[in-house]
Amino acid sequence: MSRRKVRPEELELWGKVARSANRLDTQGKFARKDDTPKPRRAPPAQTSPSPLPDFQIGQKGSGSPQTWSPPDTTTSRLDRDPVQMDSKAFTRMKRGKLKPDARLDLHGMTLDRAHPALTRFIFASQARGHRLVLVITGKGQREDPYDPAPRRRGVLKTQVPQWLRMPPLVTAVLQISEAHIRHGGGGAYYVYLRRLR
Repeated sequence: MSRRKVRPEELELWGKVARSANRLDTQGKFARKDDTPKPRRAPPAQTSPSPLPDFQIGQKGSGSPQTWSPPDTTTSRLDRDPVQMDSKAFTRMKRGKLKPDARLDLHGMTLDRAHPALTRFIFASQARGHRLVLVITGKGQREDPYDPAPRRRGVLKTQVPQWLRMPPLVTAVLQISEAHIRHGGGGAYYVYLRRLR
């Protein structure tokens, strides 16, 4: 059962029901010993929301418009992942000092075209002995700050790291990290591959 606050109109309705109820005469162990009524608790004072100030055409607003933007969970999750590879190589990779051996551009692809292309690319790169590859997803469409509806941004940007963590690709991938700005920044990922045994 969920707990939620009771609205004022619900309290008012309950008060009407409680006042119209008749007391039952009970017998036996549930009988009330004294017939003095217990004092009722006073209902809480209802506060009405403060009215909005009058606004005239041409008058400046008091503050900036509040817009909602969804949290970028993919990037924050990648930052929290433990480092599985050599720490010096990881630092060089994050700074953009390591040059990727191969790259795959998924711009403009649908999910059902991008997933098989990514799978083929990762396994082919691992078979060739590549260690660091670059997967370009793009950042997705830009958000309209005046659009009140929150929209999901960059479907491939969020899906690619999930695909790389799931079988069968998880067996080939050692580390995933957002690319340095020189290699695409937030619209690309470094994928560090395991060596074939």
